[in-house]
Amino acid sequence: MMRKIELVAALLALAAVPAMADAGDPPSRVARLSYQSGTVSFRPGTVEEWTAASLNYPLTTGDHLWADASAQVEMHIGSTAIRMGSQTALAILNLDDQMAQLSLTQGVIEVRIRYLADQEAFEIDTPNVAVSLLRPGDYRIDVDGDNNIAIVTVRGGEAEVTGGGAAFPVRAGQSARIGGVDTLSQDMSSVPPSDEFDGWCQMRDRREDQSQSARYVSRETIGYEDLDQYGVWRQVLPYGWVWAPAGMMAGWAPYRYGHWVWVDPWGWTWIDDAPWGFAPFHYGRWAFAGADWVWVPGAMAARPVYAPALVAFVGVGGVGMAAWFPLAGGRPAPRPVVVRGPGAGGARPERPAMPPVRNDRPFGVQAPAARPAEQPRTAPPAQVQERRAEAPRVETKAVRKTENKEERK
Repeated sequence: MMRKIELVAALLALAAVPAMADAGDPPSRVARLSYQSGTVSFRPGTVEEWTAASLNYPLTTGDHLWADASAQVEMHIGSTAIRMGSQTALAILNLDDQMAQLSLTQGVIEVRIRYLADQEAFEIDTPNVAVSLLRPGDYRIDVDGDNNIAIVTVRGGEAEVTGGGAAFPVRAGQSARIGGVDTLSQDMSSVPPSDEFDGWCQMRDRREDQSQSARYVSRETIGYEDLDQYGVWRQVLPYGWVWAPAGMMAGWAPYRYGHWVWVDPWGWTWIDDAPWGFAPFHYGRWAFAGADWVWVPGAMAARPVYAPALVAFVGVGGVGMAAWFPLAGGRPAPRPVVVRGPGAGGARPERPAMPPVRNDRPFGVQAPAARPAEQPRTAPPAQVQERRAEAPRVETKAVRKTENKEERK
């Protein structure tokens, strides 16, 4: 009886979430670390210690990434892909529903923007200039932080560079080399030939362009591009088009193989072990159809809302958590995924409550010891960590972006 009462209480708490939509909800989107090769390190904004980065980890305001020598990194914010080259230091200064503001203090990134809403702003800040990306397109930014040099290359789209009290556009087919801090020098030229980093970015772009999953879910659903390789789409009544993971072991169930971490400002967040394990655990619902679990993405939305996990928790006597259920169609699935203790699901919160509450351990410590601790990690050089990117007024940049759109109409 106590379990039933606590399950009902948990479901009521989940049902109340939409009603609190205007009560200071966290952002509806995050960034996802979707690909990495080589040594890649991660540091949340709340701590000073670097750790090895891990796939599927949600990234948000204050988080830092470092790609060491010969490393490559890809992350997504909705349908926008951000790719990092070797020896690159990137941080998220601001990420909410209207603004994506990144700090690039060393190295090279490529940004492919597929869609940009009228009131949405995308900005990359370097040690000497701020670069606003004004429309969908392909952009590359190189930074030499030691010499205060930034190179902004626009293969498609349009950018605006601000710094030293001045602003100027960089249009499609142009590359701008900007030097200095207080007084800027600029050298405009045509786009240079592609190098190895550009070739890798273009290969990743083609993979997304050819994704079959984009027929069934919005490209703003982070992680959709990984579903093609690891499962199949089929129609199942009454859900419509659903996705079924392929090659799962007997007894596989969603939210079983992974672990929980606390991620501000959302709280307890599920990190799945599967390489495809982002979209199906943060959007849509799971359902048990016939003898298989299938992911039900639901109606295609222009911008799906990110959730840290789509589960209901069951407690025992108010002491702790005994199980969690994947939500299906707004209700729990017929059976619990994990029962009484960690089991096959890896680490679970040490001091859970109903609903889960934060414990007194530092951010991100809940990951199993074997992952990511055994992966190589390194911190950026001290001089790179000490650099600070330009911090322009975000509101002014967003307004200017909107005004430029109006002028072009």
